[in-house]
Amino acid sequence: MKLLIQNGRVIHPVTGTVQLQDVLVEHGRIAVLDRGITAEADRIIDASGLAVSPGLVDMHVHLRDPGFTYKEDILTGCAAAARGGVTSVVCMADTSPVVDGPEQVKYILDRARQANGVGVYPAAALSRGMLGEEPTDAEALQKAGAVALSDGGNNVDNANLMRDVLIRARQMEMPVLSCCEDTSMVAGRGVNEGSVSRKLWLEGRPAIAEEIVVMRDAMLAEETGACVHICHVSTARSVDIIRKMKKKGVRITCETCPQYFTLTEDEVLAQGALARMDPPLRTQKDVQAIVSGLKDGTIDVIASNHSPHSVEEKARSISRAPSGMVGLETSLAVTLTQLYHTKKMDLPNLIRRMATNPADLLKLNRGHMSLGAVADLVIFDPDEEWTIDAEQFASKARNTPFDGRRVKGKVKYTITRGEVIYQNDG
Repeated sequence: MKLLIQNGRVIHPVTGTVQLQDVLVEHGRIAVLDRGITAEADRIIDASGLAVSPGLVDMHVHLRDPGFTYKEDILTGCAAAARGGVTSVVCMADTSPVVDGPEQVKYILDRARQANGVGVYPAAALSRGMLGEEPTDAEALQKAGAVALSDGGNNVDNANLMRDVLIRARQMEMPVLSCCEDTSMVAGRGVNEGSVSRKLWLEGRPAIAEEIVVMRDAMLAEETGACVHICHVSTARSVDIIRKMKKKGVRITCETCPQYFTLTEDEVLAQGALARMDPPLRTQKDVQAIVSGLKDGTIDVIASNHSPHSVEEKARSISRAPSGMVGLETSLAVTLTQLYHTKKMDLPNLIRRMATNPADLLKLNRGHMSLGAVADLVIFDPDEEWTIDAEQFASKARNTPFDGRRVKGKVKYTITRGEVIYQNDG
C-alpha cells in the first residue's frame, strides 16, 4: 500500500522547520520526503494549504475500559482520538479492575486491536489497587506491554513507596507519571482556593497542595536518578519548581493541558460542574505562567487528560459532580487557537509538545517526521474556523467547558501506519 501526500506544509518538529513537501508512504513508513514526487500510489491526497505533521501522542487519557464503559470504552475513545488527530494514546490505570497486573494490560491491548488503528499504550498502576500501600510488579507489567507506571488521578501520599518505585523504575528505565496533589488538602474539594471558592462558599483546593508534591517528587527524582513526569501542571509555582530542578540536571519532565492555558477559575461561575477538574482551573497569573513554561521549554508536553463522565454525573452540583473533561477531539484546535494564532508558539514547537516529546519520553517510536519513521500522521487546516459541538463527539461523553466555543484549526485526515482512519470532508 502506497500513500502519496502532495503539496503539504510539512512540519518537522525536531528541526523546527515547516517545508512545502510531498510525503510518500510505503509499507506503513515514510519512504520519501521531497518536492514534486511523481511515484505511483494507491491513494493520493492533495494537501494544498494544509499542514502535515506527525500524529499526536496524547500521554494522559482515561479510557474507562474495563469497568466504566458507560462513560467511554476503548473503541469510542480511539474514535474520538482519530477525530482529534491523535494517533497514539496512553491510557491510565484507574479502571475496574485497576490495571495492576499483566492480565489487565493484556485485556487493553487485545481490545485495542479491535479498534480503528489508533495505538493504545497502557500505563499500569504503581501501587496495587492504586491504594498507595504496596508496589505492583513493575517488571511483569512492563513485560506485558505497559509503557509507564502511574496511579492515575490518585496522589501517592506515601513518600517511601514512591521512592521505592522510583528506584526500581530507574533500573528498568520506565517512566513514572505522577499526579501531584496532597490528598489531605484536596479531598472532596472541586474548586481552586481563591475568589471563586469564597464567592460560592466552598472549601477551596489550594495551589500549595500541588506544589508540595511536585517539590517532593522532584527531590526524589534527584535522589534516585529516576525519570519522573509530573502530570497536568496547573500552577505558577509548580512551573517555577520544575524549571529550577531541570536547570540542576534533575530527570524531571512535565505536561499541562489546554484547559490550564486557556481557562481560569472564573469558568466555574459560568459553567458549574462542567468546569470542575483535578487539578482545578486556577488564576490568570497561573495561566500566564503555564504559557511561559511552554514557551521556554520547561513544560515538555501538552496532553488532554481526557476524562469522560456521563451527562447525569456532570449534571450534579459542583460539590458532588466528578472532576474532569473530555479533550481528545478538541485539544489540537484549542491549542492552535490559544498558542499558534496568538503567536505565542510556532507550529513545530507546538507539535513537538503534542507528538514528538511524549513519544520520546515513553520510547514509543512515534512522533517524528523523518525517513523510515512510522507513518502516523495528521493533516489539518490550521486556519479553518469551527464551533465545538459536544453533541457531535465520537466520544460517549459530552463533558467539556469548550462546548460552543469558536476555534481555529480543523483535522482533515488522521493516518496510522499509512492507512487513513479518519477523513473530514466538511
